Amino acid sequence: MARKRLTPATPTAFAAPDAQGAPETKALTRLSGTPPIAHVAGDASAQAALRDLSARLAEARSAGRMILALPLTAVAEDHLTRDRVALNAEAMEALSASLRAHGQRTPIEVTERDDGRYGLISGLRRLTALRALHDETGDARFSQVLALVRQPEGAAEAYVAMVEENEIRADLSYYERARIVARSVADGVFRDEKQALQSLFATASRAKRSKIGSFLEIYRTLDGHLAFPAHLPERLGLKLVGVIRDGQAERLTRTLASTASETPEAELALLARLVASEPRMTARDPHHPELIPGVTMEAKRGRKALTLRLKGPGLDAETQAEIIAHLKRLRKDL
Repeated sequence: MARKRLTPATPTAFAAPDAQGAPETKALTRLSGTPPIAHVAGDASAQAALRDLSARLAEARSAGRMILALPLTAVAEDHLTRDRVALNAEAMEALSASLRAHGQRTPIEVTERDDGRYGLISGLRRLTALRALHDETGDARFSQVLALVRQPEGAAEAYVAMVEENEIRADLSYYERARIVARSVADGVFRDEKQALQSLFATASRAKRSKIGSFLEIYRTLDGHLAFPAHLPERLGLKLVGVIRDGQAERLTRTLASTASETPEAELALLARLVASEPRMTARDPHHPELIPGVTMEAKRGRKALTLRLKGPGLDAETQAEIIAHLKRLRKDL
């Protein structure tokens, strides 16, 4: 019987060694063209680069430089006592139209909470508008909000960030400013109103802080009695402060309680009538007439001249300049 001849098999990747080196080395070199030590070095380099990138991303996120897309439900808007009493309907319509046409361009600011959610620091109007648009359209574009994650050192820093954001983007009313001063003290964020006023409005002028301090009296006296307090203008508010200081707070609250105002205009008209019915001489000192809202005049006659002294919460740099300009025009006319 003829013996069948066996043909040698085709060499595999792990063929017998030759004079050039170990079979594994030769095989891997043939397959990849790169020595295995280069693969190991490449893997280590890639891992090091990945670790460096991860560290940079973590640092950027903790420093508030990374914009995240968060589900609307992940943001708690009641994390801080808000400084706004109400959102202006006309401004919200304009913001909603912009979001609908162009999407969100400016991120809100949030901070991480222990419950896994994010507490809102600033951006209430953007968050509210996005929620309304999502409820209206169901569009996935409006299901998330772009946000920067901040890490304030404490509640005081978070309140300052919120107030500064609104001061820059959309001016708060004097009532809203006074309200957040009082509420932040009540929440235990600041020791007293003086510290809150100086911390929250550190960049404001001294005259502006003085007016906010005056509106604190309106907040303490009329909070809950005014239907549209954020619409209260500066001059009328300072006039109300004078009425309150004259011991007329009970008359104000009684009238407001008995007269329901359905619009801001109606409430302002009512307040104007209450202020107008107040005697021009203050109850505490009938010799000091009130020249303009929040400014009284004290006259003192000496042996050779009459001295007039102006004082009051309404006497700021702007009012002072107006009075001086008026006196100059009066002198010129004479």
